[in-house]
Amino acid sequence: MATEVKVPTLGESVTEATVGELLKNVGDAVAVDEPIVSLETDKVAVEAPSPVAGVIKEFKVAVGDTVEIDAIIAVIEEGAAPAAKGAEAGRAQEEREEGKQERADTPAPAASSDAAQTLSPAVRRAVLEHGVDPSTIKGTGRDGRLTKEDVIAAANAKRAGGSTPASSAPAPASTGGERREERVKMTCMRQTIAKRLKGAQENAALLTTFNDVDMSAVMEARGKYKDMFAKKHDIRLGFMGFFAKAACLALKDVPSVNAYIEGDEIVYHDYVDISVAVSAPNGLVVPVIRDAQDKGFARIEKDIADFGKRAKEGTLTMDDMKGGTFTISNGGVFGSLMSTPIINPPQSAVLGLHRIEDRPVVVDGEIVIRPMMYIALSYDHRLIDGREAVTALKIIKEAIEDPTRMLIDL
Repeated sequence: MATEVKVPTLGESVTEATVGELLKNVGDAVAVDEPIVSLETDKVAVEAPSPVAGVIKEFKVAVGDTVEIDAIIAVIEEGAAPAAKGAEAGRAQEEREEGKQERADTPAPAASSDAAQTLSPAVRRAVLEHGVDPSTIKGTGRDGRLTKEDVIAAANAKRAGGSTPASSAPAPASTGGERREERVKMTCMRQTIAKRLKGAQENAALLTTFNDVDMSAVMEARGKYKDMFAKKHDIRLGFMGFFAKAACLALKDVPSVNAYIEGDEIVYHDYVDISVAVSAPNGLVVPVIRDAQDKGFARIEKDIADFGKRAKEGTLTMDDMKGGTFTISNGGVFGSLMSTPIINPPQSAVLGLHRIEDRPVVVDGEIVIRPMMYIALSYDHRLIDGREAVTALKIIKEAIEDPTRMLIDL
């Protein structure tokens, strides 16, 4: 019996997606709930599972197609045995590969033409973003094919070994003077990120205020309690937990920073849902820590670790990113010294964290070396006055420099 696989419900207000990758081939056996197609929406990448166990008879879509909810993706022959790699399956596979090639002007950099033909669009994007040579990576996917995770792992290993980071990797050496270009269609997520961030600049009166923070107290606390914390809670004690709790103090005292404008009204919140900017293969995503004001350090750190893991795997859901009243973005993990982060609409403020470095500062009339971090608060000046923004950032600074304030609510 033939069963149709349809595009699943993608989340509130999401009506269409782009086919990012075919995870199976015609003739492959699939189990119940096994993913067969990766779909990219304007917010997340989701996988369409097979509703039955059987063999893939045909695909109704190709990589790059835009599909709507309930559109037919594939047909599964329920209970059938896997087909031999015969002419029909071979022709179907060749047609899909040719379709992939038609969407690209040239092969991926530093890859042979044979290797380029077997790279899915998602993998090709990862190769371009991270500047790695796919021919040097051992694939862990079906039939030894590369996956996005393989590329990301290779890029991380390259950086750990002291090689040039992907963001500044030189162009591949040309042979015979030939120079190459490649055009890759923007994913739905990247297009939406671009529109939202540009819209934030055009619609909000953006302004940024800065301060610097002495991280000595937090670093001392982490050094003293990190082993006990990890043993008790099975999670590493990081810096984000401290900044999340410090932000909760600031937003409680300065509620406009935790509010947003809707029409001619201001919407205030008596809770803090912190959006945490996380880097994913397809772009920046902002999953939300719900009710951060009521959570302890361990729960916050576990939420953040889980978001980071699932962002890399591409398994974050729409519900993970709904809402959010305030955002924290940590550019310091990439080495940023200072930045002016852009708010995440409809929110009205975002806290930017940066790298920690030893700098000379004056304490009690003496010059001393302290681990310092610049912090930035970008805000919508239509709602938040400069005094309020500076006050909120000062509260965060004071809480980080004296973490006891977080315990006694000062």
